[in-house]
Amino acid sequence: MHGFEPKRLSAIPTTSGILSAIPTTSGIPTRLACKRAQAAGIGVAPLLKKAGLTKEQVDDVDARLSVQCQIRFLNLAASAMQDDYLGFHLGQQMAEPQKFGLLYYVAASSDTLGEALRRVAQYGSMVNEGVSPRYLGGKDIRIVFNNIGFARHLDRHQSECWVTLLIRLCRKLTGCLVKPKRVRLIHRRTRNVSEFAAFLGCDIEFGATVDEIAFEAPITVIPVATADSYLNKPLIAKFEEAHSPGPTKRGSFRSVVENAIAPLLPHGNATEGEIASRCGLSRRTLVRRLTSERLTFSGVLNDLRRDLAEQYLADHAVPISQIAWLLGYQEVSAFTNAFKRWTGKTPREARSQRQSLAHSYSLVENDPNGLVSVYTPGHTSVDRIMAGCIKSLGIIAEAITKTAGAPAVLTQPNAELAQFQSAGQ
Repeated sequence: MHGFEPKRLSAIPTTSGILSAIPTTSGIPTRLACKRAQAAGIGVAPLLKKAGLTKEQVDDVDARLSVQCQIRFLNLAASAMQDDYLGFHLGQQMAEPQKFGLLYYVAASSDTLGEALRRVAQYGSMVNEGVSPRYLGGKDIRIVFNNIGFARHLDRHQSECWVTLLIRLCRKLTGCLVKPKRVRLIHRRTRNVSEFAAFLGCDIEFGATVDEIAFEAPITVIPVATADSYLNKPLIAKFEEAHSPGPTKRGSFRSVVENAIAPLLPHGNATEGEIASRCGLSRRTLVRRLTSERLTFSGVLNDLRRDLAEQYLADHAVPISQIAWLLGYQEVSAFTNAFKRWTGKTPREARSQRQSLAHSYSLVENDPNGLVSVYTPGHTSVDRIMAGCIKSLGIIAEAITKTAGAPAVLTQPNAELAQFQSAGQ
């Protein structure tokens, strides 16, 4: 049974091969995204490299990955596939929840859904150390996700993938169409979310102050179809052994500060004093801890604004005036001047350039024969089939002429393919 035996988290190296405080993850979304991209004809090696990962790490299903690297890769893969809801689609795509290993079997052997959710919250960090779920009872049952060691503002796809997988797990365990009462997510979205909301069966609040899924209390007594108390007890014992206390993964202090700043930006309250207070520190201690990482508060604030600006500019439904407000600027001109200082371009120029690149975007992966497989997101499946035919004709013609001992008639299938792709723009 693959993935059944848990690993002690404190003994798992990061992607650099060195033990550290950087949170790691089992990498399920990353591996699903790789397969999805490859099926679309997209070369994943450049994306993995840019995210700080290697193909060898992804191919090794037992290797844990840096949470931050996973978030970067999912963002890059989503852009390459032009799939703004990649995380949601990955959560739908996963056919075998057993890939979660021990966590799945502990939940699946529980007596009720409420007990299963408690176990998922209690042991969820074994799958992803960057997310610490909490089960909160009361009038509503709430699963609250605390983010550890990464900048939450950069993450959309990982969070949406976990929400999707958790709802799918509830439905699989019970055989019932379990629907949450509400879903709240910290990141912002303005585009059509109807597909995601229809799957969940409830509205989604984006730009919330917390990541949480809430259920009506009666769902806790729904029986789990695969309940097995004889199996559940030794599994919990095994889990407790693997989950023994060890050094807590906290990541960098920078991510703590960034996560405190992000929700305050639109209100213009992201001052050094306010952030220190929210972190439970004095201003002097805040400065000292940032200095220990060779950082300044103004530098972290500016970097955060730049990252968010680039994210918001990718959504053409968000006016530049609203982006300025979201970043805490009272005037659009102040945002324009800051963005030009960061990038050398105005926000409008950057958005126009991004739109132009997206229209003509293609990723190239060389095959062992030196031919080129090109995927252009704007092309239809028929276009890609025809491109493949052109490539195949070149291979066949070359093989025939080589056999006959004459020069190949089609010696440049790459040029033919490039010409076709160019014509399809």
